[in-house]
Amino acid sequence: MNSKAGSTFGSDGATDSSAARRNSKKPKYSKFTQQELPACKPLLTPGIVISTFALIGIIFIPIGLASLSASEHVVELVDRYDADCVPQHLRDDKLAFIQNSQTNKTCTRRLIVPKQMSSPIQVYYQLDNFYQNHRRYVKSRSDKQLKSKSSERETKTCEPEGTTGDGLAIVPCGLIAWSLFNDTYSFSANSKSLQVNKKDIAWQSDKKHKFGSDVYPKNFQSGGLIGGASLNASIPLSEQEDLIVWMRTAALPTFRKLYGRIEVDLEANEEITVVIQNNYNTYSFGGKKKLVLSTTSWIGGKNNFLGVAYLTVGGLCLFLAMGFILLYVFKPSNLISWLYCGLSLRL
Repeated sequence: MNSKAGSTFGSDGATDSSAARRNSKKPKYSKFTQQELPACKPLLTPGIVISTFALIGIIFIPIGLASLSASEHVVELVDRYDADCVPQHLRDDKLAFIQNSQTNKTCTRRLIVPKQMSSPIQVYYQLDNFYQNHRRYVKSRSDKQLKSKSSERETKTCEPEGTTGDGLAIVPCGLIAWSLFNDTYSFSANSKSLQVNKKDIAWQSDKKHKFGSDVYPKNFQSGGLIGGASLNASIPLSEQEDLIVWMRTAALPTFRKLYGRIEVDLEANEEITVVIQNNYNTYSFGGKKKLVLSTTSWIGGKNNFLGVAYLTVGGLCLFLAMGFILLYVFKPSNLISWLYCGLSLRL
């Protein structure tokens, strides 16, 4: 009798224990959750700290100097034309000028080359105060439609430029494609035309993987409100490089996009005549348009920020290394205490 009662009690106890474990919120034991995995705990000795800061400074400062030198050798010619390309008598109402399809929007500019520019010379257009990173603007596109002909009707994410008034799909759809930049430039120097090569201005990865060779423009810019450039309906999207460049949206409100390349050298003080078709509307939102001619270097275009950043970090590290050396020479106990205090706080 007692043995049966003890057996029953033991069984009930085991059942209660297992039920308690199932209902417990305590996580399952593991070395990862309990932070018991093997870990490297470096000893921050004065020699290691000083050597690390000195090595970073020695590496970063030459890189910064080389970057600044390369940037200084880039020749850049920038011309803002949006204001000057509006006739004098229409400058009080620029928006009416740009929206009137009957006005002559041809504009001639003359630029002087400041230094010799070796080919290839990159031709960019620059837009200021244009927020391509706006959430609604960025989402107004259909990547499936751009990539495959079978997804032509995938326009749900493209509103309000997804379909025509008759319900036909717009290809390419969306606000990004609809607002395609449509100013054009033609160049001449010494009464000779300078050809602009517009081949290979887009990323090869975009051409091969994001824009289909079987997708052709349909019903594009066919509505009552025209946003920008039109597209040749006989050329697949994978070969429409101006569109591909434009569809890679910029992260900042001031940006440049590649228009083409001039593949001849330009001499210093040479005069270039630029005929611009000033079609693109930036006047409604206070934007600016600039034409940029630039050579390139191993770091790309003219950009002093990279060199200044390397010099700043490298100089700061060398300064800290020298400071630690002086502190170690005159007050070594204070430096060692500071390092071990910092290490204990990290661990």
